[in-house]
Parts: sequence; structure tokens; C-alpha cells
Amino acid sequence: MGLAGSPSNDVILGRLMNGIESFEIIVNGDSSNHNVSYSNALFTHNCIPTGRPFARIGRPLGEAVRKVEHYNVRKITGDGRCMFRALAKGMAANKGITLNMRQETNDADELRIAVKEVICNSEEERHKYEEAIIAITVDESLKQYCQRIQRCNFWGGESELLVLSRLCRQSIIVYIPEHEYTRGHRGGVIPIAEYGVEFIKGGKNVKPRKPVRLLYSGKNHYDLLL
Repeated sequence: MGLAGSPSNDVILGRLMNGIESFEIIVNGDSSNHNVSYSNALFTHNCIPTGRPFARIGRPLGEAVRKVEHYNVRKITGDGRCMFRALAKGMAANKGITLNMRQETNDADELRIAVKEVICNSEEERHKYEEAIIAITVDESLKQYCQRIQRCNFWGGESELLVLSRLCRQSIIVYIPEHEYTRGHRGGVIPIAEYGVEFIKGGKNVKPRKPVRLLYSGKNHYDLLL
């Protein structure tokens, strides 16, 4: 059973799938951020002594309603590859390159395969993405995941963005439509999650990267923001 007042596992999983909650790995059990919901039932095996990671599900919205932004929406084909397509198209656009549909499909599949190789084919590499493994194994085994990700219509989300932001050394920001949060009819977007923020400014041997901005809708679909 979870902590008193915390949402049920079903509610938490629903929030994860809808993109309004995300995983965060903290060290030494630091729970100083009180805008967080926990589920012991889901993560009992991660509640371990200090010095080891602890899985935390945090709500990134917080003051998000004050951070409404405006971009142009580039519609992405909804064939199951939408997240990979949007990311591929966004990274190309940042380089001034326009992909045709065939190139977009090929690049999207290459991104999916890159995640598969890291998570499923290399135990050594897999250990570098512990937070992604935790997210993956919330509701299925790693074996099941590795079978599914081989399909071209595999739906990508939180776990794959965690992996690809590091593999591609690319900052990725995910937004939701403002009206989905405020229940109004406004046309802005609200950032709900960031990956690879360390690549925005760059550093030693790392060139600064303009972030790729993805729009996630309640219909389990990603579009690109430019």
C-alpha cells in the first residue's frame, strides 16, 4: 500500500502514460521536494539504504501554468513512430535540414533501433540507463519490452527519450497543449519534462545543442514544435 494520501498505482501509471508525471532518480533518499507522489507498492524494491538510487515519480507541472510558451506546430504522421519521427525531424531542422517522408521514416527507425541496442543488446550499456529501465519495468518485463521494440510501430515515450537524449547528446523538452491543463481554449503550450538539459550550453568536448521541442497530446501522440 502506498503512503497515506498518495494516489493509487493505477492513477500513477495513468499519469505516466499521459505525460503529466515522470520518473526521477534521486540519491540518498532525498525527498526535499514536497510536490512529489510516491508509491511503495510499485517501488518497494528500490527503497534501499543511502548511497543507492531511489525511484521517484515527480509532477513537473508545478508552476508550469506561468511558463506558457508559443511555437508553431508541425504535424507528425501517427503510425506508431510519432515520437521517433518528431525527434528525427526536430534534430534535422536544428541543422537546417528538411527530411522527406522516406528519410523521416528511416531516421525514426534508426533511433528506435539505437534504443533497442542499448537497452536489449548490451548489458554493459544498459547499466548506464537505470532510470529508463525502472520506467520500462513498471508494467512489463524487460524481455517483453525487447520483443515489442523490434516492431516498426513501437510507441516511444519517457524511457526512450531518456536514452536518446544521452545517445544523441540532445536536449529534448516535452510540452502539452495549454488547454489540456487549464481546461480552456488557449493556444499556448506548457513544458512538462526536460531531458539532456546539460547539452543546451555544451561543455568540454560537447557542442551546445538547440533543444528539440515535442508536443504531447492526450491522444498519445507527439508532434514537433518549431
